[in-house]
Order: sequence, then C-alpha cells, then structure tokens
Amino acid sequence: MITGRASVIDGDTIDVAGKRVRLHGVDAPESWQKCSDGDGGSYRCGKTAANALDRFLAASRPIRCDVIDRDRYERLVAVCFRADGREVNRWLVESGNALDWHRYSRGAYASDEKAARSSSLGIWRGEFQPPCKARAERFGHAPSC
Repeated sequence: MITGRASVIDGDTIDVAGKRVRLHGVDAPESWQKCSDGDGGSYRCGKTAANALDRFLAASRPIRCDVIDRDRYERLVAVCFRADGREVNRWLVESGNALDWHRYSRGAYASDEKAARSSSLGIWRGEFQPPCKARAERFGHAPSC
C-alpha cells in the first residue's frame, strides 16, 4: 500500500509519494489522442481525461493505492482510493474518461462502462479509437487490447 498526495501524469497514471502508479484495469486515452465530440469537431480527449482526474483527486486528499503488481515499465499497478473512499479506477470508467480494460480487470468495470456509454459521458459522446489501438497504430506494434 502507498499513501500520499497524487500528481496526475496522464489519464490512467499518477505519481504518489515519488512512485509512478498505473491504475489497474482501466485504459484512458493518450494525452496526444483526439476524439470526436459528437458535434462534428474533435478534442484532445486524453488531456481532458487527465484534467478531469486531477479535479477528481483534488476533491479528497490524500490518496491510498493498493498495489497489485508492477508493469513492464516498472510502474506500480494499483487500485486507488480517495480519502473519502471513492475508488479512482472505477470513477474513471463511470465518468467516461477511461475504458474498462477487460484483459486486466476481468470485467470489473464493465457495468460502469456500459452506463457511461448509454449516458454519452466523456469519450462516449462521440467517436474514438480505443487507446490500446491508438498506441499500436502510433508506435507500430500489435494492439494489446
């Protein structure tokens, strides 16, 4: 377990007490990624997700992260909670700022994703490429979705 004030790195990665933490089971758009806004325009949905995460975390500090693993980049992989008990990973999906990454979550956030999609929240208000596919296309490797 790690506890402290969190700084947002991107929509699914934070820094807590000097340690990089990848939020388990969710996949947010990349900071460079653009999504359709549903009205014929586009926006930087990854930047929007990171900003929303920053506001969410600021509302109840400090954060507690229950570490599950380390990823191939040596980041801690964790499920995190605000001081008020709200789960950060789940909030990202239910607010439409990230997808349930079933490959890792085993569908833990599937119902939250379905609710966000049916309410057209966040990225669900328009068209978007799943972040794992956007990364694969940009960096020329097989998608890890």
